[in-house]
Amino acid sequence: MSNVIEVKNLTKDYGESKGIFDINFDLRKGEILGFVGANGAGKTTTIRSIMGFIKPDKGNAFVYGIDSWKDAEKTKKYIGYVPGEIAFPDLKTGTEFLKSQAEFLTVKDMSKANYLIDKLQLDPRASLKRMSKGMKQKTAIVAAMMNSPDILLLDEPTTGLDPLMRVSFLDILEEEHKRGATILISSHLYEELEKICDRVALIDKGHIISIIDMNEIRNRPVIDYKIEFKNNTDYKSFKNLGYNIIRDQEKYNQVTIQIEKEKTKELFKNLTNYKVKFITEVKYNLEKKFNEIIKDYVKEN
Repeated sequence: MSNVIEVKNLTKDYGESKGIFDINFDLRKGEILGFVGANGAGKTTTIRSIMGFIKPDKGNAFVYGIDSWKDAEKTKKYIGYVPGEIAFPDLKTGTEFLKSQAEFLTVKDMSKANYLIDKLQLDPRASLKRMSKGMKQKTAIVAAMMNSPDILLLDEPTTGLDPLMRVSFLDILEEEHKRGATILISSHLYEELEKICDRVALIDKGHIISIIDMNEIRNRPVIDYKIEFKNNTDYKSFKNLGYNIIRDQEKYNQVTIQIEKEKTKELFKNLTNYKVKFITEVKYNLEKKFNEIIKDYVKEN
């Protein structure tokens, strides 16, 4: 897969440890890369740098090999962008804005825009100035996607959307992914990124801590099980079987073990010899993975 976006040693130092520092990553053609981190972690600065809105102190961002700061006008023609803070031009309604955007993008067929309007349940006739945060967000999404751009840069695009609209938006993103769009989406919601992304980058205090291939989460070769026994005798006896115990709570006669998937049948066979109060799989997800990474990172730094 060829790289559509390349970010190399990108640095923008605002002082007092604020900004981004030596950011490195690439975005492959047709890939969805998630960007997760707390507010102020550097997600918006990175995206705005790729857009060519911010001059880096050091390093570069490239779109199709073109420097995004030096040739911003060239790179922008490939990109649909939803900013974190939405500010519309001085027009009366959403309809006027979308028509203006269509003219700017030379979009003559409004069928894609109308499809998005319907999918997001947007009434574009509303006054731009009186729109709620959610309405503004929907309008910005339609404007960014109406011409089916090669690349989508989405900065916290679901902010202000209710849960049902978030589901609709993620459906739209999956459709964009299928048509071959390359997507960078920032969010502080792990579950959103886990659902749609191919890889997810964790950014903290302006540094990329780790980039996770989602296959590591989805196809994890081990499973964690929490098991509670009805009595202390069985609890102690089970512990002697040699399973990898990752959490031990004798107070509750309870252990959490980690086991290879192919050994699950053997585990359940062994458990027939004990009085088990309950057994449950402890789901492993992106947030759990990143919490482990952050914990190790803090220890090392």
